Amino acid sequence: MKCALVVALFVGMSLGRAQAEELPLARPGDVGLSAEKLALVKTLVQGAVDRNQTAGVVVLVARRGKVAYLESFGKLNASTGEPMPLDAIFRIHSMSKPVTTAAALLLYEEGRFGLDEPVSKYLPEFKGLRVYAGENHEAVEAKREMTIRDLMRHTSGLTYGMPNGTGVDKMYIAKGIDGPDLSLADMVAALGELPLQDQPGTRFNYSISTDVLARLVEVLSERPIDQFIQDRICRPLDMRDTGFIVPEGKLSRFTASHRLGDGGVLKVIDDPRTSRYRTRRKYFSGGGGLVSTARDYARFCQMLLNGGELRGVRLLRPETIKQMTSNQLPIEVLPMKLNGFPLPGMGFGLGVSVRLDTKSSRPDPASGEFGWNGAASTYFWVAPKSEMFVIVLQQVQPYNFALQMALQPAIYRAIEN
Repeated sequence: MKCALVVALFVGMSLGRAQAEELPLARPGDVGLSAEKLALVKTLVQGAVDRNQTAGVVVLVARRGKVAYLESFGKLNASTGEPMPLDAIFRIHSMSKPVTTAAALLLYEEGRFGLDEPVSKYLPEFKGLRVYAGENHEAVEAKREMTIRDLMRHTSGLTYGMPNGTGVDKMYIAKGIDGPDLSLADMVAALGELPLQDQPGTRFNYSISTDVLARLVEVLSERPIDQFIQDRICRPLDMRDTGFIVPEGKLSRFTASHRLGDGGVLKVIDDPRTSRYRTRRKYFSGGGGLVSTARDYARFCQMLLNGGELRGVRLLRPETIKQMTSNQLPIEVLPMKLNGFPLPGMGFGLGVSVRLDTKSSRPDPASGEFGWNGAASTYFWVAPKSEMFVIVLQQVQPYNFALQMALQPAIYRAIEN
Protein backbone atom coordinates (compact mmCIF):
# COMPACT_ATOMS: atom_id res chain seq x y z
CA MET A 1 0.00 0.00 0.00
CA LYS A 2 1.32 3.42 -0.88
CA CYS A 3 2.70 5.61 1.89
CA ALA A 4 0.14 8.35 1.24
CA LEU A 5 -2.70 5.91 1.73
CA VAL A 6 -1.20 4.63 5.00
CA VAL A 7 -1.12 8.22 6.27
CA ALA A 8 -4.71 8.74 5.14
CA LEU A 9 -5.74 5.59 6.93
CA PHE A 10 -4.10 6.73 10.16
CA VAL A 11 -5.66 10.18 10.02
CA GLY A 12 -9.08 8.91 9.03
CA MET A 13 -9.29 6.35 11.82
CA SER A 14 -7.36 7.96 14.66
CA LEU A 15 -7.71 11.74 14.52
CA GLY A 16 -9.57 12.99 17.58
CA ARG A 17 -10.12 9.43 18.83
CA ALA A 18 -7.15 8.98 21.09
CA GLN A 19 -9.24 7.57 23.95
CA ALA A 20 -10.34 4.56 21.90
CA GLU A 21 -8.21 1.58 21.01
CA GLU A 22 -8.69 1.52 17.25
CA LEU A 23 -8.46 -1.52 15.06
CA PRO A 24 -4.77 -1.55 14.07
CA LEU A 25 -3.63 -0.88 10.51
CA ALA A 26 -1.50 -3.28 8.50
CA ARG A 27 0.02 -3.67 5.07
CA PRO A 28 -1.91 -6.29 3.06
CA GLY A 29 1.07 -8.66 3.00
CA ASP A 30 1.29 -8.61 6.79
CA VAL A 31 -2.15 -10.26 7.03
CA GLY A 32 -1.79 -12.68 4.14
CA LEU A 33 -3.30 -10.54 1.40
CA SER A 34 -1.76 -9.70 -1.96
CA ALA A 35 -1.33 -5.93 -2.31
CA GLU A 36 -1.15 -6.34 -6.07
CA LYS A 37 -4.44 -8.24 -6.29
CA LEU A 38 -6.09 -5.97 -3.74
CA ALA A 39 -5.22 -3.01 -5.97
CA LEU A 40 -7.98 -4.25 -8.29
CA VAL A 41 -10.46 -2.84 -5.75
CA LYS A 42 -9.44 0.68 -6.73
CA THR A 43 -9.80 -0.11 -10.44
CA LEU A 44 -13.28 -1.58 -9.98
CA VAL A 45 -14.63 1.10 -7.66
CA GLN A 46 -13.13 4.05 -9.50
CA GLY A 47 -14.53 2.61 -12.72
CA ALA A 48 -18.03 2.54 -11.22
CA VAL A 49 -17.61 6.18 -10.12
CA ASP A 50 -16.28 7.24 -13.53
CA ARG A 51 -19.23 5.55 -15.25
CA ASN A 52 -21.58 7.48 -12.98
CA GLN A 53 -22.99 4.28 -11.49
CA THR A 54 -22.38 5.68 -8.04
CA ALA A 55 -21.37 9.06 -6.62
CA GLY A 56 -18.88 7.95 -4.00
CA VAL A 57 -17.73 4.87 -2.10
CA VAL A 58 -15.76 3.91 1.00
CA VAL A 59 -14.23 0.42 1.06
CA LEU A 60 -12.71 -1.27 4.11
CA VAL A 61 -11.03 -4.69 4.15
CA ALA A 62 -9.83 -6.18 7.44
CA ARG A 63 -8.11 -9.48 8.15
CA ARG A 64 -6.77 -11.10 11.30
CA GLY A 65 -7.96 -8.18 13.39
CA LYS A 66 -6.25 -5.48 11.33
CA VAL A 67 -7.42 -3.04 8.67
CA ALA A 68 -5.47 -3.81 5.50
CA TYR A 69 -7.34 -1.56 3.08
CA LEU A 70 -9.38 1.60 3.58
CA GLU A 71 -9.97 4.04 0.76
CA SER A 72 -12.59 6.55 -0.34
CA PHE A 73 -13.64 7.30 -3.91
CA GLY A 74 -15.74 9.91 -5.65
CA LYS A 75 -18.02 12.48 -4.08
CA LEU A 76 -19.93 12.88 -0.84
CA ASN A 77 -22.64 14.68 -2.78
CA ALA A 78 -22.99 14.64 -6.57
CA SER A 79 -24.63 18.06 -6.54
CA THR A 80 -21.97 19.91 -4.56
CA GLY A 81 -18.90 17.92 -5.62
CA GLU A 82 -17.44 17.55 -2.12
CA PRO A 83 -14.91 14.69 -2.01
CA MET A 84 -15.82 11.53 -0.10
CA PRO A 85 -13.97 11.43 3.25
CA LEU A 86 -12.90 8.18 4.92
CA ASP A 87 -15.14 8.96 7.90
CA ALA A 88 -18.27 9.76 5.86
CA ILE A 89 -21.59 8.97 7.51
CA PHE A 90 -23.93 6.75 5.49
CA ARG A 91 -27.55 5.64 5.74
CA ILE A 92 -26.96 1.91 6.18
CA HIS A 93 -30.64 0.97 5.81
CA SER A 94 -30.99 -2.82 6.28
CA MET A 95 -27.47 -3.18 7.64
CA SER A 96 -29.33 -1.92 10.73
CA LYS A 97 -30.93 -5.38 11.06
CA PRO A 98 -27.88 -7.19 12.46
CA VAL A 99 -27.39 -4.38 15.00
CA THR A 100 -31.01 -4.53 16.19
CA THR A 101 -30.86 -8.33 16.30
CA ALA A 102 -27.72 -8.14 18.43
CA ALA A 103 -29.57 -5.72 20.73
CA ALA A 104 -32.37 -8.25 21.16
CA LEU A 105 -29.89 -11.06 21.76
CA LEU A 106 -28.44 -9.10 24.69
CA LEU A 107 -31.85 -9.45 26.36
CA TYR A 108 -32.03 -13.10 25.32
CA GLU A 109 -28.75 -13.74 27.14
CA GLU A 110 -30.21 -12.06 30.22
CA GLY A 111 -33.05 -14.61 30.17
CA ARG A 112 -35.69 -12.05 29.29
CA PHE A 113 -37.19 -14.24 26.55
CA GLY A 114 -36.72 -17.53 24.74
CA LEU A 115 -36.15 -17.63 21.00
CA ASP A 116 -39.04 -20.03 20.48
CA GLU A 117 -41.51 -18.20 22.68
CA PRO A 118 -44.52 -16.63 20.92
CA VAL A 119 -44.18 -12.93 20.11
CA SER A 120 -47.66 -12.40 21.55
CA LYS A 121 -46.38 -13.24 25.04
CA TYR A 122 -44.73 -9.81 25.04
CA LEU A 123 -46.67 -8.03 22.28
CA PRO A 124 -50.31 -9.04 22.91
CA GLU A 125 -51.40 -7.26 19.72
CA PHE A 126 -50.12 -10.36 17.86
CA LYS A 127 -52.36 -12.82 19.70
CA GLY A 128 -54.74 -14.72 17.43
CA LEU A 129 -53.49 -13.33 14.09
CA ARG A 130 -55.02 -14.97 11.03
CA VAL A 131 -53.43 -15.70 7.66
CA TYR A 132 -54.42 -14.16 4.31
CA ALA A 133 -56.16 -16.64 2.02
CA GLY A 134 -56.38 -14.53 -1.13
CA GLU A 135 -58.79 -11.91 -2.41
CA ASN A 136 -62.45 -12.59 -1.67
CA HIS A 137 -61.50 -15.33 0.80
CA GLU A 138 -61.77 -15.16 4.54
CA ALA A 139 -58.46 -15.26 6.40
CA VAL A 140 -57.68 -18.63 7.96
CA GLU A 141 -56.43 -19.55 11.40
CA ALA A 142 -52.66 -19.63 11.91
CA LYS A 143 -51.37 -23.15 12.50
CA ARG A 144 -49.04 -21.78 15.16
CA GLU A 145 -48.04 -18.42 16.56
CA MET A 146 -45.01 -16.57 15.25
CA THR A 147 -41.99 -16.86 17.52
CA ILE A 148 -39.18 -14.46 18.28
CA ARG A 149 -36.87 -16.70 16.25
CA ASP A 150 -39.30 -16.20 13.33
CA LEU A 151 -38.83 -12.42 13.63
CA MET A 152 -35.05 -12.76 13.53
CA ARG A 153 -34.98 -15.14 10.53
CA HIS A 154 -37.90 -13.57 8.57
CA THR A 155 -40.28 -16.52 8.79
CA SER A 156 -42.84 -14.58 10.83
CA GLY A 157 -45.52 -14.39 8.13
CA LEU A 158 -45.16 -10.60 8.04
CA THR A 159 -44.28 -8.67 4.87
CA TYR A 160 -42.90 -5.24 3.92
CA GLY A 161 -45.66 -3.36 2.10
CA MET A 162 -44.06 -3.51 -1.35
CA PRO A 163 -45.93 -1.55 -4.07
CA ASN A 164 -46.00 -4.52 -6.47
CA GLY A 165 -46.59 -7.09 -3.77
CA THR A 166 -49.43 -9.21 -2.49
CA GLY A 167 -52.83 -8.28 -1.14
CA VAL A 168 -51.29 -8.03 2.34
CA ASP A 169 -48.59 -5.67 1.02
CA LYS A 170 -51.39 -3.44 -0.26
CA MET A 171 -53.03 -3.51 3.17
CA TYR A 172 -49.75 -2.37 4.72
CA ILE A 173 -49.56 0.53 2.28
CA ALA A 174 -53.17 1.55 2.92
CA LYS A 175 -52.55 1.41 6.67
CA GLY A 176 -49.29 3.37 6.45
CA ILE A 177 -47.56 0.71 8.54
CA ASP A 178 -44.11 2.33 8.75
CA GLY A 179 -45.20 5.92 8.23
CA PRO A 180 -43.21 8.74 9.85
CA ASP A 181 -46.12 9.70 12.09
CA LEU A 182 -46.27 6.29 13.76
CA SER A 183 -44.17 5.07 16.65
CA LEU A 184 -43.03 1.44 16.85
CA ALA A 185 -45.89 0.88 19.31
CA ASP A 186 -48.35 2.36 16.80
CA MET A 187 -46.90 0.15 14.06
CA VAL A 188 -47.36 -3.01 16.13
CA ALA A 189 -50.93 -2.02 16.97
CA ALA A 190 -51.67 -1.50 13.27
CA LEU A 191 -50.12 -4.86 12.33
CA GLY A 192 -52.33 -6.54 14.92
CA GLU A 193 -55.37 -5.53 12.85
CA LEU A 194 -54.09 -7.12 9.62
CA PRO A 195 -53.67 -10.73 8.50
CA LEU A 196 -50.31 -12.42 8.09
CA GLN A 197 -49.14 -13.07 4.54
CA ASP A 198 -47.90 -16.60 5.28
CA GLN A 199 -48.23 -19.28 7.91
CA PRO A 200 -45.48 -18.62 10.49
CA GLY A 201 -42.36 -20.72 9.97
CA THR A 202 -43.23 -21.88 6.46
CA ARG A 203 -41.54 -19.30 4.24
CA PHE A 204 -38.66 -16.85 4.29
CA ASN A 205 -40.18 -13.48 3.43
CA TYR A 206 -38.02 -10.40 3.93
CA SER A 207 -40.20 -8.15 6.01
CA ILE A 208 -40.83 -5.61 8.71
CA SER A 209 -40.01 -8.31 11.27
CA THR A 210 -36.92 -6.51 12.60
CA ASP A 211 -38.97 -3.38 13.33
CA VAL A 212 -41.29 -5.59 15.39
CA LEU A 213 -38.19 -6.99 17.09
CA ALA A 214 -37.14 -3.42 17.91
CA ARG A 215 -40.51 -2.88 19.60
CA LEU A 216 -39.99 -6.08 21.58
CA VAL A 217 -36.67 -4.66 22.81
CA GLU A 218 -38.45 -1.46 23.85
CA VAL A 219 -41.11 -3.37 25.82
CA LEU A 220 -38.65 -5.68 27.59
CA SER A 221 -36.04 -3.01 28.34
CA GLU A 222 -38.53 -0.20 29.04
CA ARG A 223 -36.36 2.08 26.92
CA PRO A 224 -36.74 3.52 23.39
CA ILE A 225 -34.82 1.46 20.85
CA ASP A 226 -32.52 4.36 19.92
CA GLN A 227 -31.47 4.76 23.55
CA PHE A 228 -31.05 1.00 24.06
CA ILE A 229 -28.81 0.62 21.01
CA GLN A 230 -26.70 3.58 22.08
CA ASP A 231 -26.31 2.37 25.66
CA ARG A 232 -25.86 -1.35 25.05
CA ILE A 233 -24.10 -1.55 21.67
CA CYS A 234 -22.70 1.75 20.40
CA ARG A 235 -21.07 2.92 23.63
CA PRO A 236 -19.50 -0.43 24.60
CA LEU A 237 -18.13 -0.88 21.07
CA ASP A 238 -17.25 2.82 20.69
CA MET A 239 -19.38 3.24 17.57
CA ARG A 240 -19.42 7.03 17.87
CA ASP A 241 -21.06 7.98 14.60
CA THR A 242 -23.79 5.31 14.65
CA GLY A 243 -27.38 6.18 15.50
CA PHE A 244 -30.74 7.25 14.15
CA ILE A 245 -29.89 10.93 13.69
CA VAL A 246 -26.94 12.98 12.38
CA PRO A 247 -26.17 15.84 14.79
CA GLU A 248 -25.49 19.33 13.44
CA GLY A 249 -21.77 19.06 14.13
CA LYS A 250 -21.45 15.98 11.88
CA LEU A 251 -23.48 17.16 8.88
CA SER A 252 -20.34 18.01 6.90
CA ARG A 253 -19.57 14.27 6.83
CA PHE A 254 -23.10 13.12 6.02
CA THR A 255 -23.49 11.72 2.52
CA ALA A 256 -26.24 12.64 0.07
CA SER A 257 -28.43 9.77 -1.11
CA HIS A 258 -28.75 9.42 -4.89
CA ARG A 259 -30.88 7.79 -7.53
CA LEU A 260 -29.78 7.09 -11.08
CA GLY A 261 -32.01 9.25 -13.25
CA ASP A 262 -32.63 9.71 -16.97
CA GLY A 263 -29.53 9.85 -19.15
CA GLY A 264 -27.39 8.23 -16.46
CA VAL A 265 -27.39 11.34 -14.27
CA LEU A 266 -27.20 10.85 -10.51
CA LYS A 267 -29.94 12.82 -8.80
CA VAL A 268 -29.82 13.68 -5.09
CA ILE A 269 -32.94 12.27 -3.42
CA ASP A 270 -31.99 13.03 0.20
CA ASP A 271 -29.86 16.11 0.75
CA PRO A 272 -27.99 16.21 4.07
CA ARG A 273 -29.12 19.80 4.64
CA THR A 274 -32.80 18.89 4.58
CA SER A 275 -32.68 15.20 5.45
CA ARG A 276 -35.11 13.62 7.90
CA TYR A 277 -32.03 12.14 9.62
CA ARG A 278 -31.23 15.59 11.02
CA THR A 279 -33.94 15.47 13.69
CA ARG A 280 -35.22 12.87 16.14
CA ARG A 281 -38.12 11.07 14.48
CA LYS A 282 -41.11 9.30 15.98
CA TYR A 283 -40.50 6.09 14.03
CA PHE A 284 -37.14 4.46 14.73
CA SER A 285 -36.81 1.64 12.24
CA GLY A 286 -34.78 -1.14 13.80
CA GLY A 287 -34.78 -2.76 10.38
CA GLY A 288 -33.47 0.18 8.38
CA GLY A 289 -33.05 3.46 10.24
CA LEU A 290 -29.42 3.66 11.34
CA VAL A 291 -26.54 5.72 10.00
CA SER A 292 -22.92 4.66 10.46
CA THR A 293 -19.36 4.90 9.14
CA ALA A 294 -16.91 2.30 7.84
CA ARG A 295 -14.87 2.71 11.03
CA ASP A 296 -17.88 2.15 13.31
CA TYR A 297 -19.34 -0.79 11.42
CA ALA A 298 -15.88 -2.38 11.31
CA ARG A 299 -15.94 -2.47 15.09
CA PHE A 300 -19.30 -4.26 15.00
CA CYS A 301 -18.00 -6.75 12.39
CA GLN A 302 -14.83 -7.43 14.36
CA MET A 303 -16.94 -8.10 17.46
CA LEU A 304 -18.93 -10.69 15.48
CA LEU A 305 -15.76 -12.23 14.03
CA ASN A 306 -14.26 -12.42 17.53
CA GLY A 307 -17.26 -14.37 18.83
CA GLY A 308 -18.89 -11.44 20.61
CA GLU A 309 -15.91 -9.53 22.00
CA LEU A 310 -13.96 -6.42 20.95
CA ARG A 311 -10.78 -5.02 22.52
CA GLY A 312 -11.58 -6.50 25.94
CA VAL A 313 -15.31 -5.71 25.88
CA ARG A 314 -17.58 -8.78 25.87
CA LEU A 315 -20.90 -7.93 24.20
CA LEU A 316 -22.35 -11.39 23.45
CA ARG A 317 -21.36 -14.95 24.24
CA PRO A 318 -19.61 -17.06 21.58
CA GLU A 319 -22.50 -19.54 21.55
CA THR A 320 -24.95 -16.71 20.86
CA ILE A 321 -22.84 -15.45 17.95
CA LYS A 322 -22.70 -19.01 16.62
CA GLN A 323 -26.50 -19.18 16.60
CA MET A 324 -26.75 -15.74 15.03
CA THR A 325 -24.37 -16.62 12.20
CA SER A 326 -25.59 -20.18 11.50
CA ASN A 327 -28.47 -21.03 9.19
CA GLN A 328 -31.77 -21.03 11.07
CA LEU A 329 -34.08 -21.79 8.15
CA PRO A 330 -35.69 -25.25 8.07
CA ILE A 331 -34.80 -27.40 5.07
CA GLU A 332 -38.34 -27.11 3.71
CA VAL A 333 -37.97 -23.31 3.53
CA LEU A 334 -34.86 -23.52 1.34
CA PRO A 335 -33.88 -22.25 -1.14
CA MET A 336 -34.72 -18.87 0.30
CA LYS A 337 -36.02 -16.23 -2.07
CA LEU A 338 -35.57 -12.47 -1.99
CA ASN A 339 -38.13 -10.44 -3.92
CA GLY A 340 -39.09 -13.61 -5.76
CA PHE A 341 -35.53 -14.51 -6.79
CA PRO A 342 -34.13 -17.80 -5.43
CA LEU A 343 -30.77 -17.60 -3.66
CA PRO A 344 -29.28 -21.08 -3.94
CA GLY A 345 -26.57 -21.84 -1.44
CA MET A 346 -27.81 -19.10 0.88
CA GLY A 347 -29.55 -19.45 4.23
CA PHE A 348 -30.43 -17.00 6.98
CA GLY A 349 -29.30 -16.88 10.57
CA LEU A 350 -30.52 -14.39 13.18
CA GLY A 351 -30.38 -11.00 11.44
CA VAL A 352 -27.81 -11.99 8.78
CA SER A 353 -27.64 -14.09 5.64
CA VAL A 354 -25.45 -17.18 5.82
CA ARG A 355 -23.60 -19.03 3.07
CA LEU A 356 -24.50 -22.72 3.29
CA ASP A 357 -21.74 -25.32 3.29
CA THR A 358 -21.09 -26.96 -0.06
CA LYS A 359 -19.66 -30.41 -0.65
CA SER A 360 -16.28 -29.76 -2.17
CA SER A 361 -12.80 -31.17 -1.74
CA ARG A 362 -11.26 -27.75 -2.40
CA PRO A 363 -10.85 -25.20 0.42
CA ASP A 364 -13.42 -22.41 0.15
CA PRO A 365 -12.34 -19.06 1.65
CA ALA A 366 -15.99 -17.98 1.70
CA SER A 367 -17.19 -21.01 3.68
CA GLY A 368 -19.38 -19.87 6.58
CA GLU A 369 -19.63 -16.33 5.21
CA PHE A 370 -22.38 -14.15 6.67
CA GLY A 371 -23.51 -10.56 6.15
CA TRP A 372 -26.23 -8.37 4.72
CA ASN A 373 -26.82 -5.23 2.67
CA GLY A 374 -28.82 -2.00 2.66
CA ALA A 375 -31.18 -0.40 0.15
CA ALA A 376 -28.74 2.33 -0.90
CA SER A 377 -26.08 -0.20 -2.00
CA THR A 378 -24.28 -0.60 1.31
CA TYR A 379 -23.14 -4.10 2.21
CA PHE A 380 -20.80 -6.11 4.38
CA TRP A 381 -19.67 -9.69 4.61
CA VAL A 382 -17.70 -11.59 7.23
CA ALA A 383 -15.68 -14.70 6.31
CA PRO A 384 -14.80 -16.46 9.60
CA LYS A 385 -12.60 -19.18 8.06
CA SER A 386 -10.60 -16.49 6.25
CA GLU A 387 -10.54 -14.27 9.38
CA MET A 388 -11.72 -11.40 7.19
CA PHE A 389 -14.54 -8.91 6.77
CA VAL A 390 -15.31 -6.34 4.10
CA ILE A 391 -17.49 -3.21 4.24
CA VAL A 392 -18.56 -1.28 1.14
CA LEU A 393 -20.54 1.92 1.69
CA GLN A 394 -22.19 4.04 -1.00
CA GLN A 395 -25.52 5.86 -1.42
CA VAL A 396 -27.29 5.03 -4.67
CA GLN A 397 -30.69 3.52 -5.37
CA PRO A 398 -31.89 1.17 -6.70
CA TYR A 399 -29.42 -1.30 -5.27
CA ASN A 400 -26.20 -1.60 -7.29
CA PHE A 401 -25.44 -5.35 -7.49
CA ALA A 402 -22.77 -4.93 -10.17
CA LEU A 403 -20.11 -3.52 -7.86
CA GLN A 404 -20.73 -6.11 -5.15
CA MET A 405 -20.52 -8.97 -7.64
CA ALA A 406 -17.22 -7.63 -9.00
CA LEU A 407 -15.60 -6.82 -5.66
CA GLN A 408 -16.39 -9.96 -3.71
CA PRO A 409 -14.47 -12.49 -5.87
CA ALA A 410 -11.66 -9.98 -6.44
CA ILE A 411 -11.11 -9.58 -2.69
CA TYR A 412 -11.27 -13.31 -2.03
CA ARG A 413 -8.67 -13.88 -4.76
CA ALA A 414 -6.32 -11.54 -2.88
CA ILE A 415 -5.97 -14.09 -0.06
CA GLU A 416 -2.49 -15.66 -0.24
CA ASN A 417 -2.20 -17.53 3.05
